[in-house]
Amino acid sequence: MDVMSLGFRTDLALLRLGGSTVTDRGDHLVVHTPDNPTFWWGNFLLLPAPPHVEDLDGWLDRFAAEHPTARHIALGFDGTSTVPADELLTHLRSPDRGFTVETSTVMTATTVHPPAHPTADAVVRTLESEDDWAQSVEVRLACDAEDVEAGTFGSADHRPFVVARAATARALCTAGHARWFGAFLGDRLVSQLGLVDAGDGLARFQSVETAPDARGRGLAGTLVYHASLVGLHEMGARTLVMVADPDYLAIRLYRSVGFAGTEAQTQASRPPR
Repeated sequence: MDVMSLGFRTDLALLRLGGSTVTDRGDHLVVHTPDNPTFWWGNFLLLPAPPHVEDLDGWLDRFAAEHPTARHIALGFDGTSTVPADELLTHLRSPDRGFTVETSTVMTATTVHPPAHPTADAVVRTLESEDDWAQSVEVRLACDAEDVEAGTFGSADHRPFVVARAATARALCTAGHARWFGAFLGDRLVSQLGLVDAGDGLARFQSVETAPDARGRGLAGTLVYHASLVGLHEMGARTLVMVADPDYLAIRLYRSVGFAGTEAQTQASRPPR
């Protein structure tokens, strides 16, 4: 299966670098991440397009066959402007199905400029020490706390998931495939992001996060700008890729340093019941 979506192409590149397996079944791809079975988007099916309603159960059966121990369900729909038909959206979101369907904006940049309100308070550097990476886990957990409380993540599974993701990120950095940047106030990590070499002149941003009590200080914009310069001038990237929630305020931040929306990426997931 040839993948058209720049979002999914870079997703798959990063997953392979992190140890996931991607199996081509001809009419779809199967992604497994054995080291992190609770990582929904490391254990999913990528379909060439949103299915017809009458074909959905067949795809759910395939997911169950490929991921027999998974408690979640995750389906990606390839394409550059893919939006499921209203009939499928209504069906997926119905109470008996219980899926969340999300369409993200895939943003790209080939040049960047400083944000309107850069921070001068923080030290920006790569994560290096055990303490840096331990703090990285805590920043992610703090950012996800509301989602855990709302049931988006299972609270019992979420810390192991975040710890495993941090271990994968650190391994990518050690192997020279990525750099993870942090903004520090004193010794405290308050904002972070990753930039991964996805091959073919592409570098993909990951996990742009700021601790809830440190927001509104220009930290994320400063980090994105700094990491972008490193990606373009030190990592050999020609195009920077960012996937963003079109309804979240951070998308304005990315636009402010030079990113523009170029594609849409759609995914459907159902949490463990």
